[in-house]
Amino acid sequence: MNDTARHVLVLGGTTEARRLAAVLEQEPAVRVTSSLAGRVAAPRLPAGEVRIGGFGGPEGLARWLREHAVDALIDATHPFAGTISFHAARAAATAHIPLLALRRPGWVPGPGDNWHQVPSLADAARALPDLGSRVFLTTGRMGLSHFAHLTDLWFLVRSVDAPEPPHPPRMTAVLDRGPFTLDGERDLLRRHRIDVLVTKDSGAAATAPKLTAAREAGIPVVVVQRPPTPEGVPVAAGPEEAADWLRTGLGLPRVTRQLG
Repeated sequence: MNDTARHVLVLGGTTEARRLAAVLEQEPAVRVTSSLAGRVAAPRLPAGEVRIGGFGGPEGLARWLREHAVDALIDATHPFAGTISFHAARAAATAHIPLLALRRPGWVPGPGDNWHQVPSLADAARALPDLGSRVFLTTGRMGLSHFAHLTDLWFLVRSVDAPEPPHPPRMTAVLDRGPFTLDGERDLLRRHRIDVLVTKDSGAAATAPKLTAAREAGIPVVVVQRPPTPEGVPVAAGPEEAADWLRTGLGLPRVTRQLG
């Protein structure tokens, strides 16, 4: 290991986080550590050093940043992992290191889309009874308690790991991980006679085909909007932009490999 390398901590197990870690691992001037929350039983591990588990709040994260001589922090967590983003902002300020939020662009409705945008999962649950009775719920296994009281609706829940109570009583779980195909999403909606889709605005291309399938089928979509990024934190739309930010802020040599 190069003892003079600049240490970068990347928070998150997203596709963008893995892509960024892969290119930074190839740079001799950078030592990259990726931190995963540990909520998925078998996560896809990024290149470089990996730590799994929480930090113990913003104070614990700030302490880790100082103890491990971190030079820059990149919050590449899921757009809906709001708590860790605010913890990262507080920790970076305490440790006096630069922070960047890496956020993929959100989805934008197009012609023919019937979207109902809501600010939270609780609001999504309130909207459902007026929109349909057979729900395709793609918001993950966390937060199912918001829908547990909807006893008259049937739910198809898709998540990476098995859901745990409390959850809707009339529910079938599909354990799967993207990317998903348009033909597969069409078949899923048809086989389960889905008449309303619920999703978070994750913005990922890997899970976007469900939106196209819903539009084709004339199915309404309840879209949960993203929480805000902490005020004052710069935002990059992709790994390429994040790498440029690191180069400029830390005085790194130019990245020589193409991000894939």
